[in-house]
Amino acid sequence: MLQTPSGGAGSGTAAADSELLSIGAVLSTLRDEFPEVTISKIRFLESEGLVEPRRTPSGYRKFSPQDVERLGQVLRMQRDHYLPLKVIREYLDALERGEDVRLPTLGRQRDAGDGERLSELFGEPEGPTAARIGRAELLAAAEIGERELAEWESYGLVAPLPDGTYDAEVVTVATLVTELARFGIEPRHLRAMKAAADREAGLVDQVVAPLRRHRNPQTRAHAEARTKELAGLTVKLHAALLQTALGVRLP
Repeated sequence: MLQTPSGGAGSGTAAADSELLSIGAVLSTLRDEFPEVTISKIRFLESEGLVEPRRTPSGYRKFSPQDVERLGQVLRMQRDHYLPLKVIREYLDALERGEDVRLPTLGRQRDAGDGERLSELFGEPEGPTAARIGRAELLAAAEIGERELAEWESYGLVAPLPDGTYDAEVVTVATLVTELARFGIEPRHLRAMKAAADREAGLVDQVVAPLRRHRNPQTRAHAEARTKELAGLTVKLHAALLQTALGVRLP
């Protein structure tokens, strides 16, 4: 093996190589913030062009600190903003080129052509829209096939909107259903949870319905804030009751 003099160009390369991480090490790093991430998820993001790790002569992936940071950005934008991977890739590529871009929003215009999607990235905002995701993007984000999605729909765990898209929160539902399946909990076992959630939603709706019907626009606007507050309280109560029933403390 050739020896590189100390302090030469090779020492810089060796130092850079020492910072490279295996896919397992990347997984451990990311799971501090993203407990649901898997190796297959990282490989999928690579296949979609979101990250390009180096390869050893044996074919093993090696990720730089910049690769890990980019993966974190991708997962964060999926989790917090429900953006499709194509839009995330365009946004991050624009940032790397030094362009002054705004974080895109996901709404009805996302079904438009590429030109309109770029307009969404770089043009003037048209105002807030409801976050939605297409069927193909849901399958990709959840890493499932049509068969699994059809089964989930048959049990009412997820349901498309009238235009065939899905509320972006369905991505969270899909991820959790997939994780529970690792423990042998099948979709049919989750019908009771869905029924309980529907009952809780009905209770919240019963409380805020008078506010939504009020003549005063400010009172009607207050209904949304009250809905979120009540939803948060019911989630905390559900967690506390579950902890009590199991005799454990949840993280």
